[in-house]
Amino acid sequence: MQYLESLLARINSVFWGGPMLVVLSLFHLYFTVHTGGVQKQLFKGIRYSVTNGEAGSKKAKAGTKRTGGDTAAAPKQTSGQKSSSPSHKVSGLMALTTTLAATLGTGNIIGVSSAIYFGGPGALFWCFLTGIFGMATSYAECFLSVLHRRKNADGSYSGGPMVVLEHRLHKKGLARIYAGAVVFAACGMTCSTQARAFADAAVSFGLPRIPVGIALALLVGLVIVGGAGRIHKFCIRLVPIMGGLFLFCCLLILGKNFNCLPGAVALMLRSAFSVKAVTAGTLSGAFMSAVRYGVTRGLFTNEAGLGTAAIAAADAETPDPQTQALISMTATFWDTVVICALTGLAILSTAIAAPESLAGFSMNELTTAAFLRLSAGGPVLLNLCLMAFAFATLTGWSYFGEKATLFLVGERGIFCYKTCYIVMIFLGTILSMGLIWELTDFANLFLAVPNLYALFLLRRDVTCRKIE
Repeated sequence: MQYLESLLARINSVFWGGPMLVVLSLFHLYFTVHTGGVQKQLFKGIRYSVTNGEAGSKKAKAGTKRTGGDTAAAPKQTSGQKSSSPSHKVSGLMALTTTLAATLGTGNIIGVSSAIYFGGPGALFWCFLTGIFGMATSYAECFLSVLHRRKNADGSYSGGPMVVLEHRLHKKGLARIYAGAVVFAACGMTCSTQARAFADAAVSFGLPRIPVGIALALLVGLVIVGGAGRIHKFCIRLVPIMGGLFLFCCLLILGKNFNCLPGAVALMLRSAFSVKAVTAGTLSGAFMSAVRYGVTRGLFTNEAGLGTAAIAAADAETPDPQTQALISMTATFWDTVVICALTGLAILSTAIAAPESLAGFSMNELTTAAFLRLSAGGPVLLNLCLMAFAFATLTGWSYFGEKATLFLVGERGIFCYKTCYIVMIFLGTILSMGLIWELTDFANLFLAVPNLYALFLLRRDVTCRKIE
């Protein structure tokens, strides 16, 4: 096992230590320019997520009639399909909250901590910047998945990079590689990392690890056995509550550290562009490490470029690809630009306001130190947020894996997939995480490469009209 872990570590360091980060960053920049800065329409995306995209779709259609252009409509029902309504209609907001459930994992808390610990305060700036530009890539992959999705016999939709690769580009092998990587990532890494984080947080309350693992597996099982419909309904209720609680806590910390907030921002910017080491208590870093860890954590946190958000986006009933893409790209904004940035500022402002409070904490515990500013109950709130984030990620990623399983083997494979998923949740609470993290990075290669290949070949299919 140690040899395998060492081998994977070497492979990951080669690809994720430079080439893949450069490629993903170039895609972010390209689609920002290609779409004319789609980030400028962020607030429209937020508004459409509340109205289910109805306003955006109507304006898009009206604009098409005036200009004589084409609006991409939902795929027509093919011959032999039954004319029926889907058993569960997926709104644009449901697709968004399912994506957020999958991406708002413990990486938003632990990932930001480790980025600052290893990369210094400047890593937070590069993480933030990755989120800003990553919205363009997220927009592009969601746009393509809605544009080239399939309509099923029951009236529902199937989409995502695997469908785009097979039915638009006729690359069946790559499509199956991508779908297989989604299933592997869901059952292997996501289950293990998130279940372990949930169990670690629960153990801090004095709960025994094995019973916690059994209970977690059963609770997630109760959600996912109900299928995609129950997952969507669960996520639309959980995500606003858990996200709101965590943001509220971060804002309270920033309020308590208000006088130190300008200094924290200045420290972040100074460290981001300095080629000399910048030291703030236990936090140190230099320019290259700040860029590396900031960009890496940003990319892994929001998953822009991996194509997973596009799987959920393709299910939405929103008829216009641009409208749903605008809705879905806001997941990157909430995930990285808002939550990761506020988490990082809470840590940095605490480092200035009470540097002694960071002494003795490991890289994964800097956020805990910041939450101590909320009194002794702060870490309790943080652990509750960690548990909620981990639980949400487990339900969100189970949906991605289910859609990939349907693509690979159809309905007959769903029972085996869900059984495996539930078992892996329990095992994840007790397994060692060293090998799991290396497998996670390795599996991400098989998500990123096919998805970026499709994005490159179909880059001219992505459009962005200005909607007033």
